[in-house]
Amino acid sequence: MVVRSKAPLRIGLAGGGTDVSPFSDLYGGAILNGTISLYAHASIIPREDGRILFTLNDRCEQYEFPAVPRLGTDGRCGLLAAIYNAVVAQYALSPLSFELITHVDAPPGSGLGTSSTLVVAVLGAFAEWLKLPLGEYDLANLAYRIERIDMEMAGGKQDQYAATFGGFNFMEFYEHEKVIINPLRIRSAVISELSNNILLYYTQISRESASIIRAQQQNVRGKNERSVQAMHQLKEQAVRMKEALLRGQLDQIGEILNLGWTYKKQMAEGISTRLFEDLYEAALQAGATGGKISGAGGGGYIFFYCPGTTRYAVIHALEKFQGNVQPFEFTKNGLQTWTV
Repeated sequence: MVVRSKAPLRIGLAGGGTDVSPFSDLYGGAILNGTISLYAHASIIPREDGRILFTLNDRCEQYEFPAVPRLGTDGRCGLLAAIYNAVVAQYALSPLSFELITHVDAPPGSGLGTSSTLVVAVLGAFAEWLKLPLGEYDLANLAYRIERIDMEMAGGKQDQYAATFGGFNFMEFYEHEKVIINPLRIRSAVISELSNNILLYYTQISRESASIIRAQQQNVRGKNERSVQAMHQLKEQAVRMKEALLRGQLDQIGEILNLGWTYKKQMAEGISTRLFEDLYEAALQAGATGGKISGAGGGGYIFFYCPGTTRYAVIHALEKFQGNVQPFEFTKNGLQTWTV
């Protein structure tokens, strides 16, 4: 028997960063995102030899442990160990023996929510194997708690919910971990045109988002007026993006993204870099009408809205920066699990 799962990565279209505490606890956060055809994959193969094997195929790494109730969470496979620990503890299970095989279609630090999406995929595989009573909200919240509380990894809440639910969602975040997911019924033609017009570009620079997120959190705690007001504007950006997509007003997307670009950089130091500024200017000169750093910033992916046929001119303009364009399509499905 082999148990498999896959969960989609996401592009945050608007409101990014407002899902991070304490801003979301104090003021409420709002984000609009869409999942894309890049995935985190997990497979579980049960064993009977009393061993646990973690195989990280995208990193060409493998780790072996005895099947004990709790694994150490230090080291490069600490997040996988934390997922195992949470599953065993929460459901009062005996130690499990298995091989867990993982792969993510984008590199870590890319800004597409890779680590959170991997947690969702692995939890989904465990839920499929062990028949755990986890609904969508339950699974996403458990993934959030493993990553943000158990492992104390800085970040927000959107990635776990995007990977679990899939599709386009307007998400609301409040205190006490309250999250409301509002799936958007966007016409297929609008989604197809959006997929065509958004150009996703990888800078080839991985970044560690924790320092940027901690600076953002400190700005809120310290009541930095410029930073806090920028986050309020990003919440409004999410509402405007929702209305534009539902009404099919794609000519407004670039303008909304461009507005968000201005406010995103005011949230904390290090979000933008000289490279990002040069990329952005080159894309606008070639015909893009707006863009956005994906994730916390500092590296990873950036995307641009290229109306009409301008994507080809933008691709040409970006060739000198030595990154690469990432093909993708928007997807409707979230976490999927199955047994072979």
